[in-house]
Amino acid sequence: MPRVIGVDRLNALYLAIDIVRRGGTISVIGVYGGMTDPLPLLTIFDKQIQLRMGQANGKRWVDDILPLLTDGDPLGVEGFATHTLPLDQAPQAYEMFQKKTDGAVKILLQP
Repeated sequence: MPRVIGVDRLNALYLAIDIVRRGGTISVIGVYGGMTDPLPLLTIFDKQIQLRMGQANGKRWVDDILPLLTDGDPLGVEGFATHTLPLDQAPQAYEMFQKKTDGAVKILLQP
């Protein structure tokens, strides 16, 4: 498999570096860039910016979270759907959701 080098879109990160206060912190959420993404390290050092980043460490929290998820509906999501439609009405459901007509927030499609 050939190795591919790519530069991700870094506009939001560059903007954060530009506007963060001196000594401030930038938090990067999720997987952001590729292996060759250039960063303005001189600016980061000069402004004394702290970068915080990382992927979610799901395994660390499984034992704490799992008991909460086995107790009924702790997050209140069972009543979140505003509409339930048959699968063959999916195109109409997507349009309804996109335009937010009829109070559509979440639409369940049932086969």
